[in-house]
Amino acid sequence: MYNRPSALPTYAATVRVSLRPSVLDPAGEAARACAARLGVCRIHKLRIGKAIEVCLDAESEASARQQLELLSDRLLANPVIENWDLELHEVR
Repeated sequence: MYNRPSALPTYAATVRVSLRPSVLDPAGEAARACAARLGVCRIHKLRIGKAIEVCLDAESEASARQQLELLSDRLLANPVIENWDLELHEVR
């Protein structure tokens, strides 16, 4: 992790992005088919998503959350077909 001196608190976040339930997941279906070929046959559902780790300095947790929500809505996820959730904590 890149560290730099800052008077502001540092926050770490994980943004998890997943396809909306109504959206088909061809990658998930392909992985489920491959799992069956490997002998793991009783998977009913397998969906592929992504996790993005972000570390930023902000004046407060509320400010960090606001910036990360903007980032998630506008850059990390496609709101038409994807949902996202955010896990945030201060780094000590």
